[in-house]
Amino acid sequence: MPLLELQGVIKNYMKGEQIIPALRGVDLSIEKGDFLSIVGPSGSGKSTLLNIIGCIDTPTEGKVLYNGDDLTILSDKEKTFYRKENISFIFQSFNLIPVLTVRENVELPLIIEKKFSKTEIFEKVTKIIEIVGLEDMAERFPRELSGGQEQRVAIARALVKNPLVVLADEPTANLDSEMSEDIISVMQKMNEEIHTTFIFSTHDPLVQKHAKRVIILRDGMIASDERKNHGNAQ
Repeated sequence: MPLLELQGVIKNYMKGEQIIPALRGVDLSIEKGDFLSIVGPSGSGKSTLLNIIGCIDTPTEGKVLYNGDDLTILSDKEKTFYRKENISFIFQSFNLIPVLTVRENVELPLIIEKKFSKTEIFEKVTKIIEIVGLEDMAERFPRELSGGQEQRVAIARALVKNPLVVLADEPTANLDSEMSEDIISVMQKMNEEIHTTFIFSTHDPLVQKHAKRVIILRDGMIASDERKNHGNAQ
């Protein structure tokens, strides 16, 4: 069974009395451990597709299934709870809280969940900070970090709750090429070692180069779905 499946997903928006189609019948199956890049020109439906996968938006028609469960039939409250428990996001603007240290930013999702003891939170956060290579900066504030280090914190925060899927919207947009390579390598490490599923929406050729699978959207439809070997361009 796929981790995630979209069946006949259509999304229309209204502009006055005019219907604006964003997605025109998307069928997509994603397995656990995919490292997938969604690309396409502006207006192709990338952000809409990512928002629907992330349960931020609801399709006009069609189904979104996680592990066979149709999330489109859930109430808004139930979808919010499911998203909080199972889906993490990485944004191009990092979205770190400036008055919190690296450790405090990373532990925030676990504190909000109220499922773990202080000791468990400390252990989980320490481990993930080490994995992203920031163990010497755990007590620093975002203003004391480089852009690449800030994005590492955002990755650690997204991964600390062990989500089913991580959605990354242009995660390297504000980084230079060297930092972008560094961030991609961190996410590849997570993908390979703990089989985290990553789905990117990006224009960055570097992300596309390292993706295991590249989906091209045009006019709200899948124009191409290419799976690569070992995450390298052929």
